[in-house]
Amino acid sequence: MEYTSFERVLSALQHKEPDRVPFDLGATAVTAININALRNLKHYLGIPGEVTLWEKITQVAVTDEETATRLRTDVGRVGPNPPANPNYARDLGLDGNHYRLIDEWGIGWQMPVNGGHYYDLYLHPLAKAETVEDVEALSWPDPLDPARFVGMQASAHKIVQEEKKLFILERMSSVMWEHAMWMTGYEKFFTSMVNNKKLVHAIMSKILEIKMAYWEKALSMVSDYPVVVSEADDLGQQNGLLISLRMYKELIWPYHKQLFEFVKQKAKGKAYIFFHNDGAIYETIPLLIEAGVDILNPWQVNCKGMEDTAKFKREYGKDLTIWGGSCDTQRVLPFGTPQEVKDETRRRIEDLAPGGGFIFAPIHVIQGHVPPENIVAWWETL
Repeated sequence: MEYTSFERVLSALQHKEPDRVPFDLGATAVTAININALRNLKHYLGIPGEVTLWEKITQVAVTDEETATRLRTDVGRVGPNPPANPNYARDLGLDGNHYRLIDEWGIGWQMPVNGGHYYDLYLHPLAKAETVEDVEALSWPDPLDPARFVGMQASAHKIVQEEKKLFILERMSSVMWEHAMWMTGYEKFFTSMVNNKKLVHAIMSKILEIKMAYWEKALSMVSDYPVVVSEADDLGQQNGLLISLRMYKELIWPYHKQLFEFVKQKAKGKAYIFFHNDGAIYETIPLLIEAGVDILNPWQVNCKGMEDTAKFKREYGKDLTIWGGSCDTQRVLPFGTPQEVKDETRRRIEDLAPGGGFIFAPIHVIQGHVPPENIVAWWETL
């Protein structure tokens, strides 16, 4: 029996094995493809049509209808529009040797003119904040700006009823803890977690308040369809966590738990929490399950303790779905041969696909320099 894409993804999320492994390329900003990589891939495959930039900071492209059809993607995307009130947001254009912009939160981003791949941080609106009052004095984005939600209901209906796909409901901003660090700068926030916890709680509480308001409205727009809710926070680096597990549980985890519980309470239908969490994060898994996470993304197989996907499947495969985990993107996908890509990809599918609980997707964004031959080898293995 051949499933619809909707049935295929839902079965995998219910930890049942569908007719084939579901595939996502571009339903979220963290399972997408760089604009240059997509341009090269379309040329290689002879797919007509221009490439459209989706998100300027990350330089990811829209996975257009022609490409999605050719590659038989199974997941759609429902996301917010830019707000009518831009708050701090403005594009500064070319400024010296960089392209620069300010987002609606007041965070500054820049990309080098020469050799730039995406925008990096350069300006932090709470860099000088020390008190709760300093946090409150900032002009924060309006999560209920009506422009964000225009077309959201119609988009959800079209994806489910016409395209026969399940959709991811995207967030209005990036992450919680990491976003808080972007507001202050990393060094300031890390030190504040030790010597100014009131400031940490003030910023985290404000971001939680904004996110809860957005999610309550967004969830009301998508009927009672099963929904994958996209949230994120990068807790890891290459060889371990960015902070101790104890500090995470004390200062950050309670906000994750409160947000995920709120989302599941407000959803009209079944809500699956998709949690983007980079790096060597294996030791956080029990806490994430307790907080309500259903889906882990991207599962970076090249980070310390993350290499053994079969071990993960034995220990947590009944509790969590892996959305990603399909091929080492630090070495094999960009620099390996097509055969190395096929071998690596086959290994991950054989580890993660049995019994459901696996959505095949890139481990984070496919970068601009990845050869199209390797992308095709990755997809053909699926």
